[in-house]
Amino acid sequence: MPADPRPTLLLTRPRPGAQRFAKLMQGWRCVISPVLRIVPVDHDGDILTAAQGLVFTSAHAVPAAGPGRGRPALCVGAQTARQARDAGFDVTEGAGTADSLLPLIKGASVPLVHPHGRHLAQMLPVPGVVVYDQQAVDLTGKAQRLLVDDAPVILPIFSPRTATVVAQQVVDARAPLWVVAISDAALRNWSGPAQHTIVADRPDAHAMRDAILRLWAAEQS
Repeated sequence: MPADPRPTLLLTRPRPGAQRFAKLMQGWRCVISPVLRIVPVDHDGDILTAAQGLVFTSAHAVPAAGPGRGRPALCVGAQTARQARDAGFDVTEGAGTADSLLPLIKGASVPLVHPHGRHLAQMLPVPGVVVYDQQAVDLTGKAQRLLVDDAPVILPIFSPRTATVVAQQVVDARAPLWVVAISDAALRNWSGPAQHTIVADRPDAHAMRDAILRLWAAEQS
């Protein structure tokens, strides 16, 4: 059986999301090496449990908000919305970007609070509470060995923060890097080497998969 000619994917998002994406890629070789560790930080939990409504731009913030109790929650995308529904919130789902939440915030019928990470890609026009930190983690030895090979490596980049952290760790990579960004904002934060760059049509995992498949097809044509 001939060797699989497709590049290996280096998945650097937190492990649960990386594992979901590896499953979505249906048999592509994947190396999982999270570069962010999500760590809760001290905050005033009473502000969140007393909030009439919440804005969630990441599923990582949902546990900090306490029981949903049917409270309205504006959620940036599908994964965050699922987490909020499971916690008992009455969810309105955005289109995957912070900008898509702005008209929903403007039309909200109750005051809103935005629990979020220490590294925030975009401020929203509601009070915010930092509830977790996205701490940088070094790439694993397996990931580093992948990067010193001559074979191309596909780097799906799922956030501006990830782009910043990964770019700092691949400066000396010998492998040709194909960067697939979930958004223009994520690509703007990329300062590392790249043989190819492409931005997904939508800020979600399925669009990231489609962008990778398009990039691979273009390389074969």
